[in-house]
Amino acid sequence: MNVAIVTVGNELLVGDTENTNATWLCDRLDDRGVSVRRVTVVPDEVAEIARVVNEYYAEYDAVIVTGGLGPTHDDVTMAAVAAAFGRELVENEEAAAWLAERGYSADDLTAETTHLPADCRPLANEPGVAPGAVVESVYVLPGVPTEMKAMFESVADEFNGTPTHTVTVDVDEPESALLARFAELQETFDVSVGSYPGESVRVKITAATAAEAERAAEWVRERSVLVDADQR
Repeated sequence: MNVAIVTVGNELLVGDTENTNATWLCDRLDDRGVSVRRVTVVPDEVAEIARVVNEYYAEYDAVIVTGGLGPTHDDVTMAAVAAAFGRELVENEEAAAWLAERGYSADDLTAETTHLPADCRPLANEPGVAPGAVVESVYVLPGVPTEMKAMFESVADEFNGTPTHTVTVDVDEPESALLARFAELQETFDVSVGSYPGESVRVKITAATAAEAERAAEWVRERSVLVDADQR
């Protein structure tokens, strides 16, 4: 399963807020064997959000959009997703009933709180108020991290792929000195390899099975200068 993540918010683009939602979603999706192919940040603009959602909907199995839900002037994500599918924003009776059960009357909420894209599947916001929605294969979640996480967990079983297994090896050599070994490693084993330099080089080996990942990791250990565990 291939997924794209779209995070919405001017505050992300100017650096006022760290994009922890994208990092968390990537980690959870990876745990489920789902391949995240794109992570995109867009401003609070209907046309820009709609364009990106429309493009990714056509290209990937699912799209997760976070941020821009609520009553304020810059909360335009639902309108943008509706526009991407040529739908109207209409009052959703299921979302209204759910909020009523939680003690919210129409007088407690702005009129648009329960307005969602026509014919969508509403998603309850257990820690918050603003509901999410599923439109075709586009999942619209809140931007508040606690709300986003809870809502994602309510639909997590809809995201499945082929689980992978990863082993890391810390190598005390320059990354440039490892290039030939990486090429040979991938010729010898059915793995993907990532290298992440810092004080040492963290070599990340990913395979379809734990046994294959460990065999490849042992191959690297036998041919490399490793970081002393006592120095970590």
